[in-house]
Amino acid sequence: MQQCKTVTLRSRARRNGTHSLFLEFYPGYRDPKTMELIRRRSLGIYIYSEPKSPREKEYNALMIEKAEAIRCNIYSEIINEKYDFFSNKKTKESFLDYFEEVSKTKHNKWLSSFKHFSAFCHGECSFEELDVEFCRKFMDYLLKAKSLSTGKQLNRNSAADYWIIFRNILNLAYRERRIKEKIVDYLDYIKWIPTVKESLTLEELRSLYNTPCSIEVMKKAVIFSCLTGLRRSDIINLTWESVRKYADGGRYLDFICQKTKVQTIVPISNEAYELILPETAKPVFAGFTKEMSNNEMRKWLKDSGIKKHITFHCFRHTYASLQMELGTDIYTVQHLLAHKNVTTTQIYVAHASPKTREAANKIKLKVEDTNENE
Repeated sequence: MQQCKTVTLRSRARRNGTHSLFLEFYPGYRDPKTMELIRRRSLGIYIYSEPKSPREKEYNALMIEKAEAIRCNIYSEIINEKYDFFSNKKTKESFLDYFEEVSKTKHNKWLSSFKHFSAFCHGECSFEELDVEFCRKFMDYLLKAKSLSTGKQLNRNSAADYWIIFRNILNLAYRERRIKEKIVDYLDYIKWIPTVKESLTLEELRSLYNTPCSIEVMKKAVIFSCLTGLRRSDIINLTWESVRKYADGGRYLDFICQKTKVQTIVPISNEAYELILPETAKPVFAGFTKEMSNNEMRKWLKDSGIKKHITFHCFRHTYASLQMELGTDIYTVQHLLAHKNVTTTQIYVAHASPKTREAANKIKLKVEDTNENE
């Protein structure tokens, strides 16, 4: 790629008796964000073509001095980009603002990680403050921090997730040449604590389905999640435009996943489709809210005789585990759950692996009788 060698201050005559000042780049400068090749840039500064009074001459001299200062600053930035130097202007920019802007384009855990970092640095942090020691102190903060919503000790696995996100933002800043050192190479991970992925058995799901619920839309949302594996955020945002029809009359969902922001296609059973009928102009689960997953849902679970600690996400686990238990292969389950890696699916369905169940029956103590004459 060609590199700019000179930045020259030039002027161009205008019809109203003034000259406009602009910069000329030779042979051109590639804007790092838009990748546009720039050869000229107007400064928006104008001087008198023929100054007549001392005041006009003084004005021209002042404007040319300002234009020259701009020329020097821009040329300095180009040289820094060319030779991988970092200007003071860049390093003094707010890393906290950068973290927030990136987090807004991601899922909720990114914003939670940002909020904890903002609390850690008391609302101020520039790129030049980022070094290994500073980042390690943030890791220590996460291990001792309290939840910003409940005030309770932050779950270690949540701390591990927020730390992974912070490492990702550091990597992104390094790739975009906002920080010079690849800090993450010197940072350890926070280890996750293995947790039990709770789910319902088929008998428990049937019991739940047959138990009356005071909030009908919540009941439909829960059962629908168990029959499709949809997350709560996707159920809340599901519209009838996303319910599509196969040529043979079957139905499937085609929607943008709220967590991953990618197009997701999920076939649904006839029972799942009948559950959400009749079709209306409103969202499929109009009136269903996140808050319903607290007291109302717990009471309904208790009424059905389920004593497990069940959250809404457990219904996604239920869908995955029941699919495996009923003979669906793990790669099909991976596709149904829209997991990028099959290892994620394995965590959900470890207890239901057909191969491990088959292996459990290989060692037998009872010797079967055989007819030697046959």
